[in-house]
Amino acid sequence: MNISEIGAVGDAITVHDFSEKIMEQTVHFHVIKLVGGFFLWVGSKPVLSNLAVSMQSTFGSMPLSTLVLGDPSDTTPNSLAQRLTKRTKKQVFVSYNLPMTDSNMSLMVENRIKKEMEVHPDKF
Repeated sequence: MNISEIGAVGDAITVHDFSEKIMEQTVHFHVIKLVGGFFLWVGSKPVLSNLAVSMQSTFGSMPLSTLVLGDPSDTTPNSLAQRLTKRTKKQVFVSYNLPMTDSNMSLMVENRIKKEMEVHPDKF
């Protein structure tokens, strides 16, 4: 197998972690950069209660998204994955594991992700 079959050296999978105290709760973020996309885990406890995936569509400007794992009535992971795909033009996997007690919480979480994307664009 040569390098063109497995990707360039710069295409290696990378991991990036950061945390933030949001509304009196420590929220952890875990990013795994992949070739052509990334996986984002958001939570305060080590659980994987849902998983959504989103990708660009050739049929419209809005990215396609679906929930792979979890409660279909919780649209937060789908919506977040879709907005991140629209922003980055990449395939995005999202696992959002925070309780939906306050709608401002998810907005603050998303703003923290966007801030991290501006500071460390190479990690996404």
